[in-house]
Amino acid sequence: MKTMTCKQLGGACNKEFHANTFEEIAELSKKHGMEMFHKNDELHLKAMSNMQELMNSPEAMKTWFDNKRKEFEDLTASN
Repeated sequence: MKTMTCKQLGGACNKEFHANTFEEIAELSKKHGMEMFHKNDELHLKAMSNMQELMNSPEAMKTWFDNKRKEFEDLTASN
């Protein structure tokens, strides 16, 4: 099991996500983002806006995604 925070994944807070795969942690982050969107959380909405700008460039988005995957893979698993 590995841990990353919302901020590490492009978000706005220190909420921790725990998962065995990058796909799982990305899904947890996405779910949290949707919850914060529905709560109209200002800091998360700003982070989402920044991500939307990144998505305008497929190359930049791929680079960001690949870097986050590597960051996850480089983490030491905990029990």
